[in-house]
Amino acid sequence: MRHVLLLIAAAALLAAGSLRASPAGKGKKTIHVVEHADSDTVTDTGAAGDSAGDLLTFANDVFDEADATKVATDNGFCIRTVAGQAWECFWTIFLAEGQITVEGPFYDAQDSTLAVTGGTGAYRKARGWMELKAHNPQGTAFDFVYHLAG
Repeated sequence: MRHVLLLIAAAALLAAGSLRASPAGKGKKTIHVVEHADSDTVTDTGAAGDSAGDLLTFANDVFDEADATKVATDNGFCIRTVAGQAWECFWTIFLAEGQITVEGPFYDAQDSTLAVTGGTGAYRKARGWMELKAHNPQGTAFDFVYHLAG
């Protein structure tokens, strides 16, 4: 038993040492884009009106941080989880260098953070998170700020 505990402790020290050994900032990238929510469509699937289980689907144009030049498109869907409050979403952004996928909440009245679940091309090792913020009060554009490692 003592040998097992020593092996576990040694493995934990090695893992901690390898995490500290990676240079700060290596492989980190931030991508800030603005999605124009032009195609968003809600499909009422259950009780009439806004209710859990409804679907939100979209395939929109995405612009640079200045909201001036189209740089990508996205494609995805959300499922209503709490009427009037929250959706759970999954989507892919298609950039010139590859794709990035995310999963997480979209709130009706506040910003949210989604998990980056993977990617292709230049983003094939992507991990991290994405900040989702309203770009305007009308809810027709959204800031996507990807914080990528890898």
